[in-house]
Amino acid sequence: MKRRKFLKVLLGLLGSTIVVTLAYPLVKFLAPPEAESKTRKLVLKKSEIPAGEAKGFTFNNIPVIVINRPDKGFIALSRVCTHLGCLVTYERGKRILLCPCHAGMYDIEGNVVSGPPPKPLQKFPARVEGENLVIG
Repeated sequence: MKRRKFLKVLLGLLGSTIVVTLAYPLVKFLAPPEAESKTRKLVLKKSEIPAGEAKGFTFNNIPVIVINRPDKGFIALSRVCTHLGCLVTYERGKRILLCPCHAGMYDIEGNVVSGPPPKPLQKFPARVEGENLVIG
């Protein structure tokens, strides 16, 4: 094989490798997300969470906190702060959710009370079915 032909083949291979390397991420970015087909339901016993208490879970790869609000029932909220993504904690005595990173505060409905968070926490549908609590 002559040097000129070898260099042409080598440049062709390198060029096609570069095109494939750049095209793959572009195709993945433009393709519709598959998250809707992967959603599941989480079933809990109501007795696991007494009135005024909260319990944390992972639901569809999202940290979730389920709060049993006195006189209002259950609510499921994302634990991911809408400011910078830190995980909020439930302060039972004050009945608030507190972000430890920048002191963002949410009420037990997930609404912003104070601090830098720009919007409320994400809510997940929660319903009571007999002795079970179904999230999702």
